[in-house]
Amino acid sequence: MEYTPDEQYMLAALEEAKKARQIGEVPIGAVIVLNGEVIAKAHNLRETRQSSVAHAEVLAIEAACKKLGTWRLEEATLYVTLEPCPMCAGAIMLSRVNKVVYGAADPKGGCAGTLMNLLEDERFNHQSEVVSGVLKAECGALLSDFFRKLREEKKQKRKQARQELE
Repeated sequence: MEYTPDEQYMLAALEEAKKARQIGEVPIGAVIVLNGEVIAKAHNLRETRQSSVAHAEVLAIEAACKKLGTWRLEEATLYVTLEPCPMCAGAIMLSRVNKVVYGAADPKGGCAGTLMNLLEDERFNHQSEVVSGVLKAECGALLSDFFRKLREEKKQKRKQARQELE
């Protein structure tokens, strides 16, 4: 199967998401591309760092800014497996990311078109082009499988705790 450039970069973001899953984090990954080159990669580290702001997008933006020596990512494209939340959409706008490509929509927190679209709102000083649904099934399945397994583990722990009380 031949992949489009957007799909190829989303596959790289999926690899980052799998790294998050391996360490017990919600499997979300992000990569930032500039002039056809991946300049930053990151995955969720909220649990690892015990930090509410350690989202894949924020960590990738920080890495890209550090690499380039500037806070402006005006020509860059961010690829992320899940639609950005309000915080990440704000970080994307403030860092001037040109384009955001995401896989799965987030019906509970998505701010790139689902609940609202902060990234293309012309009332803000900067807008980012948004492309949604790239490798949507793959991105969604990774998240669904993770949360299904988490629910099963919690159910087993409750069952085991009840058995120990008997």
